[in-house]
Order: sequence, then C-alpha cells, then structure tokens
Amino acid sequence: MSRSLAAQLMAALGEDRTHTAVVVRALYQPVGGAGNSVMPPTFPIDERERDLTKKYLSADRLVDGKAVRTVTIDQEQSQANRVEEALRDARDRGRIELPMLELRAPTSHGDIRITSFDAPHRYADAYWRDSLIDGIRFDRSQVGQRLRAVSAADARPLFEREPTSLIFGAWDSHRQGRWPKFARLYTAIMFGVGPVFGARRGGRLDPVNLTGAVDSKDKAENDWQYVAEGAKKTGQKLSEIGHGNIAPNPVPGGVTVEEIRRVASISLAGIERLRFGDASPEAATTARAALVALALAGDRLAFARPSVWLRSGCDLAKVSEDVGLELPGGALEPLDTSVSAAVDAFHELRESAAKLGVEMATDVVQVTPIPSLQKAIENTVAHAASTED
Repeated sequence: MSRSLAAQLMAALGEDRTHTAVVVRALYQPVGGAGNSVMPPTFPIDERERDLTKKYLSADRLVDGKAVRTVTIDQEQSQANRVEEALRDARDRGRIELPMLELRAPTSHGDIRITSFDAPHRYADAYWRDSLIDGIRFDRSQVGQRLRAVSAADARPLFEREPTSLIFGAWDSHRQGRWPKFARLYTAIMFGVGPVFGARRGGRLDPVNLTGAVDSKDKAENDWQYVAEGAKKTGQKLSEIGHGNIAPNPVPGGVTVEEIRRVASISLAGIERLRFGDASPEAATTARAALVALALAGDRLAFARPSVWLRSGCDLAKVSEDVGLELPGGALEPLDTSVSAAVDAFHELRESAAKLGVEMATDVVQVTPIPSLQKAIENTVAHAASTED
C-alpha cells in the first residue's frame, strides 16, 4: 500500500533525507495553439527607446544543457502572489484552514479589504503596523507582540499566525532594530523558449471621426465645452476625453515561442534551516512538513487546472506536468499532488504538529486602520474614482 502524501513529506524531511526539493515541471502553450502569440509582462524603458521589445525581460538561459534565448512570462514575485491569492480564495471558500489578518477600511466607494495574503511585506507590512486591534496599536496588541517575538531561533510565532511569511519570505525592514530575515522557500518562474518578437499598432477609430477641440472642461461635473477649431495642445485634445480618432502607434507586439516552461520548487534544505525554539525534534520536523504541504497546496490551487490566465493576451493551456520529490541529479519521484491530496496532507500535518506542541491558528484577526491611514485610503480611493470618471 502506497504511503500518504503527509507520510512522504515527513520522510523527505527526516534525518536521513535523500531528496533536495519538491519540484513542479510543466509545459504550456498559448490557448488555441503553439503558434499564437502571448503577452509577457512589460517594464518601463527610456521614453526615447524605439525598440519596444526591450519592454520585455529576455535573456539567455541554459535549457536542456544548451544556451537558448528566453523571455520571462511570469516572474518569481508574481508567481508567489498568484499562489497567495489562491490560498486566500480557498480560505474564503472554507476549503483550507489558515490564520489570517484582515483589514477592512470603509470608503465612500466601498470597503477596501487587505489580508495576510495581499500585504506586500506579509507579517511585517506597514498596513498592520499602522492599524489597531480592539483599539490598541498593532505592535502593542497581543497578536503584534507575539509576532514581534519571532526570531531566527524560533519561528513558532510566524508558524502560529502568519505561516505564509515562512514560505514566501519576509523581512521587517520598517521597524527599528535588527529583525530576522526569512528567505523565500518556494520559488517559481514561467519563461518562453526561443521568442520571436511580434509587432503591432494600437489606435482608436471614432465612428463619427469627431474633429475640433476642447475649449474647457470641468472634471468635477464631467462636463466640457467644444470648439470647432482650436490649438490641439495637451488638455485640449478630444482624444484625451475619449473622442476622435487616434492614429495607430507602435505598441509591444507580444511574442511567439517554441514552448513555455514553468518550474517551481520548495526547498527542503531551506525548510530544514527553520528553527522552532525548544520544540522536540519530532515536533519541528512535523511543523516543517506542514509548511511544505501548505506551499504545495497553494501551488496546486493556483496551477493544477488545465489552463491559467496570467494577464490580457496571456491565456495558457497546460501540455504536460510532473510533480515529485527531486533526487540529486534531477530525477523526480512522483507525488500524488491533486489539490485535495495536498490540502488534506496540510491539514493532517498541521494537526499532528499541534498535538506535539507547535500550533497554527485558524481564526481571523480583524484590524482597523489608524485615522491617518484611513484618511490616506479614503483620499486615494476617491482620487482614483474621480480620475476614472
């Protein structure tokens, strides 16, 4: 009888460990076929630069032992954020039990919600620092004090309240003092092999082809005055308020690629470096295995489906996928990594760790922004809404 996923992960982290990582290797192609173009993420370039392909991240990479040109389809940070988003949504649906900090800020344009899975700096984020729990500043609250107690020698406060900070990495760089840095233990990237850069033009056709100019406008009332003739300067062009033609201009044209590869890994050596204070060796190993299972569950929630949508123009279909425990040299021992199996393994290992004295919470801690942060949120949301209007 085959061992459960939880048992396999426990064995993989034992004293006689023979594996290096949990690894996912997958191939994708654009939905509709390999010849369709995809849109990689774009990044700012010098406005005088005429080569728009430089908006993409491209570099030589060793693929199957050969140096080939590749283009980044999704960076490590973005992949981690997608996994965190999947964990948040699964928690909201009741599919996985996890602790969570949650800030809700009411505004005239609806509530703003920020959770442990959205905060850029995770447990150390300024949104928590500048919030209150039951009227007490976060850092002076019971939860805040517990998180402040985390150290390189004892990760239990984060395991208890903010376990994703241990998986995706976190560092408290906003508070005074020397705070421990927790390295990213889960990494993933998607890249296209052999990119051929495309070209396209972006413009707009007005069905009436309105001509003329804007004489004046009132942003508050969303009103403007029209003149048949006028100097077409900035602030006076019809195109700036959504009317008139816009001549086609060069815009990033996407790429076609031979294939798209996704590689994700959960470092067992990195997990081993986490310390759990005076917890027993068995409890520490079980807690580490629970974190591996949580990272794997998040990856499966985000990427186990037959296709993924990364951004407009980047809808990808899975061609093949291998998931397993990597042996030195790169061979994989397959794992049963359905979403259900990964979530069940996490729950089993989390409960086992709790019985051994290393507990993880499952509740939501509600925080409210301090007045200055609330005002900043309100003004920012109102400004964004008026700009959109």
